[in-house]
Amino acid sequence: MDTAILKKAANYCVYQERTQDEVRKRLREWKVYGDEAEEIIAWLIVENYLNEERFAKAFAGGKFRIKKWGKNRILAELKVRKISKYNLDQAIKEISFDDYILTLENLIIKKTEDVKTEPNYLKRKQKIFNYLISKGFESNLILETIKKLESKTN
Repeated sequence: MDTAILKKAANYCVYQERTQDEVRKRLREWKVYGDEAEEIIAWLIVENYLNEERFAKAFAGGKFRIKKWGKNRILAELKVRKISKYNLDQAIKEISFDDYILTLENLIIKKTEDVKTEPNYLKRKQKIFNYLISKGFESNLILETIKKLESKTN
């Protein structure tokens, strides 16, 4: 194995959590293919530079805290990155249910403010619902939380 490429690959993984697929693509850009690429990936895993469970947890936590994404959107994005079912499950466990519901409530309150000029109640509710679906929240949870918040204000 070329030590310069190993060092370059390790630095690539140190800068930010990566998936095996991302590293494979980068190795191809560096003209490293086949068995040599797989050996480098294996070395990165053994040396703990590359850890997909760690990637999935960091990704899920970050997208939830910063972008306020729901679990469906996070899972869909991780699946695109070819993350295993086990690692998907581990990533979602990182999001506490209480934080999840609190975030959902806050998004509902914020969006309710944004759509208050809409005179039709059902259209307002539909806009809020569609917004939260696009963020990746579960439809049953959205409806339950809207109902809970409405009962608090009435």
